[in-house]
Amino acid sequence: MTNKNYLAIFAKSFNWAGFFLPKKIYEDSAKLYAFCRVLDDVADEENDLNSKIERFNKIKNFYKNTYNLNNKEIDSLDENETIINDMVTLAENNKIKRIILDDLIDGVSSDLKKRIHIRSVKDLLIYSYRVAGTVGLMMSKILNVNDRRALKGAIDLGIAMQLTNIARDVVEDKKMNREYIKPDFENIRATLKLSEMFYDSSFSSIQKIPFRYKFSIIVARRIYRQIGRKILQKDNMENYEKSGKIYVNNFEKIYQTIISLFDLILVYLKEIEPHQRIKEHAIISQEVDLDERI
Repeated sequence: MTNKNYLAIFAKSFNWAGFFLPKKIYEDSAKLYAFCRVLDDVADEENDLNSKIERFNKIKNFYKNTYNLNNKEIDSLDENETIINDMVTLAENNKIKRIILDDLIDGVSSDLKKRIHIRSVKDLLIYSYRVAGTVGLMMSKILNVNDRRALKGAIDLGIAMQLTNIARDVVEDKKMNREYIKPDFENIRATLKLSEMFYDSSFSSIQKIPFRYKFSIIVARRIYRQIGRKILQKDNMENYEKSGKIYVNNFEKIYQTIISLFDLILVYLKEIEPHQRIKEHAIISQEVDLDERI
């Protein structure tokens, strides 16, 4: 594994929640995040588009070649190659289907365009599944979750978090010629309303996560959801633009962590519900067969 802890450096909310995981699970989660970060960094860097595509294809080819090798202990790797090598080994050790990793790569590669202009809910949901629902599925496998309802909930939590990201990064994305949603507060509010539906759908399935991992997921869910609620407090586009990047500070994280103790109790008292996002999963499955991934 690379010496750099990408989770601690770049993902403060997830790293906070990771504090409540056993060390081995935390390390595996960090490997997963590092892989996602390597892909995202290429798509987000300021180089010209052709250079980014060339770099991304180099990473993708190394990933494919690593999957085809019987022995993953390869000498003389650079940092990115080490991260990819670690991820492939992690996927094989945790029975993560390769098709899910392929979905993630396809999702990030869709950002390698001069202009991104998403206007349909269908395309927004498919994109959110690919870049984040996949991560929820992979994280579930790391947590030794195999229940189908729980895996659907993991997809939902990933999508909810991605929709939160999209709502938070409208100004930043616009500078990069990316419009996942229209850059106005009405659409930001609508996107967060959609994210709330997915956060709700993810909750009762947490029952099916092994006990020692439950609290960490509850904390991550609550802290990330709070980002969306802070965005809504801005109330209009002018306040939103003035606020800069919206995040949950450490004091707020402590508060949300304490409240998460009540969520932990509630998740045991609440009967597990049928999956609530059947319609949305059917929309995604028009292009990506979710049953095959689960």
